[in-house]
Amino acid sequence: MIDLPFNPFAGRGNYRVAGRTALITGAGQGIGLELAEILYARGASVALVDIDAAAARAAAGALGPRAFAVGADVADRAQMSAAVDRAIERFGALDIVVANAGVTPAPATVRTMDPREFDRVLGINLTGVFNTVHPALDAVIAAKGHVVVVSSCAAFAPGMGGSPYMMSKAAVEQFGRALRVELAAVGASAGIAYFGVVETAMTHDMLDADELGIELDAMLPWPLNVRITAEHAARTIADGISRRAARTIAPSGWEPYALLRGAVNIVLDSRLAADPKVHGVIRRLEQRVLST
Repeated sequence: MIDLPFNPFAGRGNYRVAGRTALITGAGQGIGLELAEILYARGASVALVDIDAAAARAAAGALGPRAFAVGADVADRAQMSAAVDRAIERFGALDIVVANAGVTPAPATVRTMDPREFDRVLGINLTGVFNTVHPALDAVIAAKGHVVVVSSCAAFAPGMGGSPYMMSKAAVEQFGRALRVELAAVGASAGIAYFGVVETAMTHDMLDADELGIELDAMLPWPLNVRITAEHAARTIADGISRRAARTIAPSGWEPYALLRGAVNIVLDSRLAADPKVHGVIRRLEQRVLST
């Protein structure tokens, strides 16, 4: 895991989540659900926000009386403002916010992608993060709390075949960097979570259930192709919250790339642009769309 060399919260000890309140988006399944379970087990009260209200209610009911569900679409600013208000009304405060909800598009090139799919991905993955964090900031600052935005190692990896996702996660990284500095000035904190390939339904739809997605996935070298579970990713976030970490990365094989990305990507982009195997995948990807 990587933290900033200067931590304005150093010396304050661990940030204990017991007795605190947390709001998590995308909490009906995957990383968000696993994180809700971990924070609840560590003593936090948790608002589980998900577009699938039934899934959120089932998850909250399984956790216990310190959990409650809110059905909301992160892409809808009014719904997220209301969700934050409900959490504050229920708990009386809001200490921790985790903007986790996200989607992936089907593999497509820029030329062949549906513009509506582009808008959908950016609306959830990027605007949805703003819609989650912005209405919660006054409460988080009052509590001297912590915000986590879930980016991805895709923020700095090559983006062919999936540019809307890569763009959204790169933008979330910049949002988190800005937020970290701004909140430090008022006594709160923020961190960015980066993950490689996580075993979730979203990953299955993009990589495992799509013939060309499988080919794109196969291009990842070791150790970048190592997959982690949703529980591993969630525990990484939870442990980062306890340290007010500026950045957390999992699996660890991505850490050298994250540190050296500026130099590595200059070489990597050139090699990919000249690779006949990559050219073949791109042509097949485009042909699949253009032939329909």
